[in-house]
Amino acid sequence: MSDTPIELDRHRGMAAQKATDLRRLVADAEANAKTLRDRQLEIEAQLLTVPATTWPEAAAKARYVLNLYAAALDPQDSQHRNLVAAVLSDFSRLTDKI
Repeated sequence: MSDTPIELDRHRGMAAQKATDLRRLVADAEANAKTLRDRQLEIEAQLLTVPATTWPEAAAKARYVLNLYAAALDPQDSQHRNLVAAVLSDFSRLTDKI
């Protein structure tokens, strides 16, 4: 018996290797998506429970919510996208002055 692992992929045909690679990529993407969702829930729980104590902290919370809103906008809704971009720009400009 050997401790050296056997690479099974090289014993398969090209189609089987591609199918295996695709399954691995999908599994990784699903795991990453779950990690992202879990992290977002943690962040949102903290944003809800910890009150902002400064204007920059309040702006950071508003940025998060505006980015969520912008992500849900229809790609054709340029007026609301421009409005979100203008508000985020204002936040950046005004928090830089503090």
